Amino acid sequence: MYSVIDIESNGAGFRKESIIEIAVYKYDGHEIVDQFMSLVNPDSDITPFVQKLTGITPKMVRTAPRFHEIAKRVVEMTAGTTLVGHNIEFDYRMLRQEFKRLGYDYRINTLDTIPLAKKLIPEAESYSLGKLVKSLGIPLVDHHRAAGDARATLDLFKLLIIKDKDSEIIQQQHEHLNADTYLNKIRDLTQDLPSERGIIYFQNEDGKIIYSDFTDDLRKFAKSVFISKLKKWKQIQDDVKQIHYELTGNDVLARLMMRTKGLYRKESLPFGLFFRNGKYVVEKINPREESLPILRFKSFTQGLKVASFIKSREEFQNADELIKLLSLQDRSEMWICEGRTRGEKAFIILKEGKITSYGFYDLYTQIQTWSKISKIKIDLSKPTGDLQNDLRLLLLKGDCEIQEVPA
Repeated sequence: MYSVIDIESNGAGFRKESIIEIAVYKYDGHEIVDQFMSLVNPDSDITPFVQKLTGITPKMVRTAPRFHEIAKRVVEMTAGTTLVGHNIEFDYRMLRQEFKRLGYDYRINTLDTIPLAKKLIPEAESYSLGKLVKSLGIPLVDHHRAAGDARATLDLFKLLIIKDKDSEIIQQQHEHLNADTYLNKIRDLTQDLPSERGIIYFQNEDGKIIYSDFTDDLRKFAKSVFISKLKKWKQIQDDVKQIHYELTGNDVLARLMMRTKGLYRKESLPFGLFFRNGKYVVEKINPREESLPILRFKSFTQGLKVASFIKSREEFQNADELIKLLSLQDRSEMWICEGRTRGEKAFIILKEGKITSYGFYDLYTQIQTWSKISKIKIDLSKPTGDLQNDLRLLLLKGDCEIQEVPA
């Protein structure tokens, strides 16, 4: 039994997309036994590119069901089947992502028609769905709409089954279901990791944390561990059975969360922003030089980007104004900024220029009173003043709302 699927997304950034249309045809190898198609309200914007490509507008999805309203139907329809798609990795990732937001771990066997077509139709000039089905005489109505693309994928799949003289499709399903290879292990453990900043935890079969660290890209870091030939990763590669992670938000929040978890990392900031002869310049910091940089950076490129931003702001042409803005001395206030995920806010509390606590709250939570803040804040063991540079960079971006705190 197969579930042939196609999904259209709103075009948001990687791992932040939402489904705006879905179509599934349940196929028993002979005929369609069930079908489901629906627009989906993503509760977020649809990029102009996607609107032009699909013809799906915000107005069209405004009254459509949200994913949680159709999730049960998707689960019931695909249960016990193999999920088939043209570039199935995208559709499967989108489904798992939406279900994960609902707290449900959606897993299913998958089959991709692209590598099958490359093997069974090697003479094709292109393996994009539109060009491939056209070359095969398969009709494609409403290209880049879920129902049209899913139906064309189904017709392509039927043809592939016919051309599959050696029953490779059936054999591939068996191998996929029963293989316990290292490559499958990497795929299963990393496929849901976002390419975002966070703390990663490698756990063994008993759930014990065998390694944890902070990384700027969770997915990239995990994959680098699995493909590494270094001896220090060998035991972790063998023992890890699951990976857990926590998103950390901006650099300041990331470092505060690390400290709460007992993780410390010394950061190298070899480049600095200086004001020389009436101009802002980025240079490698000379420890013997008496003048201190206004800001410090991990890389020369980061410094150039910040310098370019500062130069574009008229109020910063006088370096004294910039230095005044970035001065944290004696500041006692609460900074409210974006949290770790959509729909969350974070706050950082400073007392006399040092961070004393931080925390997170849902956008819909009412925290106007200091007593409520006091209940959800995470206190540091002692005020920290060594994150001044990260705080200044955050302040420079202007992404935080600043409020006074009670004395």
